[in-house]
Amino acid sequence: MSASSVALPAAPGSVPRNVRWVLLGVMLAMLLAMLDNMVVGTAMPTIVGDLGGLEHISWVVTAYTLVTAVTTPIWGKCGDLFGRKPVYLASVAVFLAGSALCGAAQSMPALIAFRALQGIGAGGIGAGAFALIAALVPPRERGRYQGMTASIMAIGTIGGPLLGGFITGHWGWRWAFYVNVPLGLFALVWLWRALHVPTRLIKAGIDWLGIALLTVTISATVLAATWAGTTYAWGSWQILGLGVVAVLGLGGFVRTERRAAEPVLPPGIFTGHRNFPLAIVLLLAAGVVMFGAGLYLPLFQQTVQDASATNSGLLMLPLMIPVVIVSTIAGKIMSATGRYKVFPILGAAFLAVGLGLLATMGTDTSRILTCTYMVLVGIGLGLTQQMAGTIAQNSVDMRDMGAAMSAVTLFRTLGGSLGVAVFGSLFTRAVQSHLPGTGGGVRTDAHTLDHLSAGAKDAYLHAVTSGTHQIFLTGAILCAVAFIAALCVIETPLRKAPPTGTPAVTGKAPAPTP
Repeated sequence: MSASSVALPAAPGSVPRNVRWVLLGVMLAMLLAMLDNMVVGTAMPTIVGDLGGLEHISWVVTAYTLVTAVTTPIWGKCGDLFGRKPVYLASVAVFLAGSALCGAAQSMPALIAFRALQGIGAGGIGAGAFALIAALVPPRERGRYQGMTASIMAIGTIGGPLLGGFITGHWGWRWAFYVNVPLGLFALVWLWRALHVPTRLIKAGIDWLGIALLTVTISATVLAATWAGTTYAWGSWQILGLGVVAVLGLGGFVRTERRAAEPVLPPGIFTGHRNFPLAIVLLLAAGVVMFGAGLYLPLFQQTVQDASATNSGLLMLPLMIPVVIVSTIAGKIMSATGRYKVFPILGAAFLAVGLGLLATMGTDTSRILTCTYMVLVGIGLGLTQQMAGTIAQNSVDMRDMGAAMSAVTLFRTLGGSLGVAVFGSLFTRAVQSHLPGTGGGVRTDAHTLDHLSAGAKDAYLHAVTSGTHQIFLTGAILCAVAFIAALCVIETPLRKAPPTGTPAVTGKAPAPTP
């Protein structure tokens, strides 16, 4: 047993007067982690041209996302045990060290190893950001700051490809990593001086067995989602073996957590109040939609609608702008009235309808009509994402807030990974059914398509349309399930102040303070 600390909230009913400045520092660090994958994705062709190792290119992304998913709940629990501020600052420092080493990498294996180090820091940034928001701002007031979070997510999604293209074209690919260092140091100093989260010493041990089993389970799941349908067939022994490892690891993890004194993911956060698992379902759906739409909408627009790949980030504006606007408005209404259940219900409905309409697109669908459908999806995301996070935060004790928010981040990440894997399989199968013998391997860039015969080009455009139809129809069905989950949410009063104590986990949700 060792001495450690637990972050305590501010005084009841109080929100720090400089909370927006503090949150900006937290959000800046979160933005760096979000931008990183987008920027690196744009720079990858140049990186491969310089370092070689084309056969290892997928691991530059896989190493980052895998380690991020594995370490997210560990960082969250460390924040509960050792204090949110020092743990968050440590995660930012690790991310910066990984960024600097990535920029200096001289080989592809070295770059992959340093990307894994970056992923360790990114896991802590993702888990710690929302836990800090929960510690600083009570649920009833949190809606006033939802627009900040939504804006950061929009900037990360839209600005990443644009920034990556600019940096790579003007400064070289190494600055895609080096640019994190001055901005991250600025955020680090900012938070060190401005962030103040009270702490209290407690006695606690570390759930090493739970951490090991969780690592095995997440690793097997993410690797299966990444490799299935691409590197290995879905029915191959490699994917089936990973599935068996994931199931056995999950069973062992659940059993261990029920017995651990300080479980890394306390079972009480899932069983104490039904709103928490329902919020997880909503966030999973939103994560799948965000990842799927972000990947396949630009593909459809560039391939079928002949949009420019140079401005690929701008193609997402009709989706992301409504996210920011609607999330901000809904947050203010929630803070003023204390009512929130209607928002995820409407959000899931908008998502299902918008995705259903996207599934009707054909080769003759206009860009204006596509943008209209995207606006509906954006409204749905704006009403769902941040609100579901608030519902989850209001369903657990402050004592377990770090673990709870890491669970939220973890399931959003896993939902995106699994969604992209399933969507990729559906897309490839649809393309192969329309273009037998190609294996879905026809390149989609404008130069290649221009050199195809009229018949071959028309066949490929119909194949892409069929693939996106399957993807968006599947997404609409998933959002219909999320709509049912939203109907089952219990609208308990949002706490006007974080709880003043740190009660032990009892398996029951804390009584909300009106």
